[in-house]
Amino acid sequence: MAVGSFAIGTTEFATMGLLPQIADTFSATIPQAGWLVSAYALGVVVGAPVIILATPRAPRTGLLVALALALAVGNALSALAPTLATALGARFLAGVPHGAYFGIAAVVASAVSPPQRRARSVSMVMVGLTVATMLGVPVSTALGQSLGWRSLYWLVTVVALVGAVAVWRRVPAVPVRAGATARRELTALRSAQLWLAVGTGAIGFGGMFAVYSYITPTMTEVAGIAQGHVPWVLALFGVGMTLGTLLGGRLADRSVHGAILTGLAAMAVTLAAFAAWATAPVPALVLVLAVAVGSQFIGPALQTRLLDVSREGPSLGAALHHSALNIGNALGAWVGGLVIAAGHGFLAPAWAGVVLALAGLLLAVGAVLLERRTGTPGPSTLIG
Repeated sequence: MAVGSFAIGTTEFATMGLLPQIADTFSATIPQAGWLVSAYALGVVVGAPVIILATPRAPRTGLLVALALALAVGNALSALAPTLATALGARFLAGVPHGAYFGIAAVVASAVSPPQRRARSVSMVMVGLTVATMLGVPVSTALGQSLGWRSLYWLVTVVALVGAVAVWRRVPAVPVRAGATARRELTALRSAQLWLAVGTGAIGFGGMFAVYSYITPTMTEVAGIAQGHVPWVLALFGVGMTLGTLLGGRLADRSVHGAILTGLAAMAVTLAAFAAWATAPVPALVLVLAVAVGSQFIGPALQTRLLDVSREGPSLGAALHHSALNIGNALGAWVGGLVIAAGHGFLAPAWAGVVLALAGLLLAVGAVLLERRTGTPGPSTLIG
């Protein structure tokens, strides 16, 4: 399952590094080429709930295979797109299976794991996404620069096909529970705790994306790192994300709430340190690693939390996690862009990120207080 998440992470983030080449191909501006990133994110936000509600009785493992194949098709269409308009449509289609794949994979990983290792198993699926930022993005960016941007999408197509075969051959069959319907999945939306978890992810993760979206100009213009070394900075960020995801999974197996609260607090602290001291190469690199580790502590915990608070619709709840992350992506980039445009410099998005992380922390604290007052939902044992 992590192979599929590796393909997803590569196609999602590597596009950002090849926007100049894509713009040249379609005789467009870089901001216009940037619509491809937005089209993909829109596909994620729309696709996650639509697919889950359209397939409530589909066997979960078989659905994972189908989603990996859909990812391959969307990226093949992206590679073949003759115009910017068709490329936008292809990127939207490529994003559609993203959230549903991670949501179903989380449900399957949780279902086939011992209760005391659920979050750790979920983190192993998600680690494919973070390894993509560490390895897939730099490699595919270099490949795209030498062979053309279309090679990026062909590479992802091949990896997605490998992932589909791997899931088909290696992942145990996980049937859907009896009586599963779209209406039953929708009952998850009645949970205040679900919306608090989604809001925590959307706002809290926005803090990290406020910095990541502008990491290249921050490193080159503020920290004094050469443009040619930026891929190594991105790889270092990926290393930190991978470490944070693995550590966060272990912490979440001890306490889901503890991992969420600790992660958001760590994100706020590391972002503040980045804003204050990322003005020279060595401290900037150390702080890039720290921000990446701190920001990913909450990933496995939030995914597990959404499984726990959406008992009647765990597939939908889990899939909404990645819709929330893409909202956080858009929110962080937008807020970071606002403070830069206001003339506050490239370190200002980190201060904006601190505010977003603290806002997410307040929502998480509210969820804890509400749960203490109304009762604690135990770990979800249902298969969605």
